[in-house]
Amino acid sequence: MSSLLLRSARIVPLTGPAPEEPVDVLVERGTVVEIAERLSAPAGVAEVDAAGRWLMPGLWDAHTHLAQWTLASRRLDLSETGSRAEVLAMVRAAMVPGVALIGWGQRSAQWEEPPTVAALDEVTGDTPVVMINADFHHGWCNSAALAVLGVPPRTEEQVVSEAEWFAVSPLLERLDPGGTSAPAYRAMLERTAALGVVGMVDFEFDNAPHRWIERWSQGCDLLRIRRAVYAGGLDGVLAAGWRTGDPLVPGEDRLRMGPLKIISDGSLGTRTAWCCAPYADDPSNHGAANQSPAELRELLRRAHAGGLQVATHAIGDRAAAEALAAYADTGAGGSIEHAQLICRESVAEMARLGLTASVQPAHLLDDRDVTDQVWPGRGERSFAFRWMMAAGVRLALGSDAPVAPLDPWLAIATAVHRSGDDRVPWHPEQALTVREALAASVDGRPTVAVGSLADFALLDYDPLIAPPEVLRAMPVALTTVAGEVVHSRL
Repeated sequence: MSSLLLRSARIVPLTGPAPEEPVDVLVERGTVVEIAERLSAPAGVAEVDAAGRWLMPGLWDAHTHLAQWTLASRRLDLSETGSRAEVLAMVRAAMVPGVALIGWGQRSAQWEEPPTVAALDEVTGDTPVVMINADFHHGWCNSAALAVLGVPPRTEEQVVSEAEWFAVSPLLERLDPGGTSAPAYRAMLERTAALGVVGMVDFEFDNAPHRWIERWSQGCDLLRIRRAVYAGGLDGVLAAGWRTGDPLVPGEDRLRMGPLKIISDGSLGTRTAWCCAPYADDPSNHGAANQSPAELRELLRRAHAGGLQVATHAIGDRAAAEALAAYADTGAGGSIEHAQLICRESVAEMARLGLTASVQPAHLLDDRDVTDQVWPGRGERSFAFRWMMAAGVRLALGSDAPVAPLDPWLAIATAVHRSGDDRVPWHPEQALTVREALAASVDGRPTVAVGSLADFALLDYDPLIAPPEVLRAMPVALTTVAGEVVHSRL
């Protein structure tokens, strides 16, 4: 932790009053100790001139997959494709014989032609190729990649999906072994700090919290990290005695144990989100649960008994209702992740149980059209942030990177404006105010005041009155973590 004197900063009033004029902010040992119009600089304390810029608590991303996000820049971007033929054309152009290729970002649920193994084999031959769907709930693999990943051969079956996909996706390192090196992570963290981000919750699939301990000693100690674990790694975490919030490195409060992550249903794009009503284009399909009620409750009980919070992925309204019932039965605490389609009664229950709604507003940009197509009449309770806020549910905004970019300003702007293009806002009755969206992006930190943790973002513009295009791409001049400068262009 460090000391710092920040001069002439305008404090953004997120959760309470703040001085109207620029002030000096003195940080000692990572905590704000004094705020006044003009402070004397203690000996040896570094000074930074904010020049009237706007100061707020640093931003958090409450839902990331950091290995996948680190790898995204090395992968073939398929996000602009709209058909199987377009993907295959891009794969053909990018292929280097004998060099494995991984792509990501296609949305195959809306294609006329399905993504079969045979179609991919015809283009790729013996070179391993994997195309990861935009929602990360399935991968389209050719036969060579299936062999590398240890998946039984298939030809006409389409994709490796849901539980089978989550089990094999960590093995993609076999196809790109250098992609998650410590230098690659460090570069990703530096890019993230430049957005004003001071911390992230990492839901990577590999069930290996110890990997963050290794990276930490290799130069990746830049931001705050909470590392989650899935059911497959629960025994190891319980045996190690790690409880949610415990430091993974003794004496280091920036790297901590996160929650148990449970994926209780699928996704909208793959028609596997578990819903009360059927999908309009598949009347026999309601999606599905990934665990039985007994299995879900047993996971929550074990985590709760071991001191772990639980983060339960629930995209469909039926999945959310069943997850809430499991929390109520077991006394576990934590969050509902996504809560994309939800009933008013479930919102009230989430508030009663004191659970957090960990939501990803930028998914609205990709899902508004398909929601109207396959969940007709249910758009008014999709991404229902206003309902949640009105009920007193704590909101935590995130990205689900790389499903959406790790960019808190995109999430904030989308939560406020409910559109990312020239179209009218989608169900604007569920929008947040700018102040509400900012407050849901700072891990519960209050307005900067004496006693505040010195995790700061210093902005070029006042975010409370910034026009949409500025809020979406807010310039960040300085980011600090515990008083240490982790990004600066001053």
